[in-house]
Amino acid sequence: MAFDAYDRSLQLLRSIAPLIETLATRDADLVKQLRRAGASVTLNISEANRRVGKDRPHLFRVALGSAAEVAACLEVAVALGYLAPATVGPALDLVDRVRAMTYRLANR
Repeated sequence: MAFDAYDRSLQLLRSIAPLIETLATRDADLVKQLRRAGASVTLNISEANRRVGKDRPHLFRVALGSAAEVAACLEVAVALGYLAPATVGPALDLVDRVRAMTYRLANR
């Protein structure tokens, strides 16, 4: 059975991969943070989906925080002129969807 939040988080990772490649020549530290935050979203959603009790909402909250960090990294990249706003638009739309999903999952 598919888990939509997990599937969308993977889609988010795929959407930021080319942006990471572009950023790699401009800001290695920002790339590391973006890569870690993106992976954290997917990994925490996956782990939370198999947990019960208090661990479950906690891990969804961690994923939510990591998704917010992904958005912030992308916004910083635009603010610093590393990426064009149109380039990050689809990824920001997707991260908003992932944040909405993880928020609902964390606050059931």
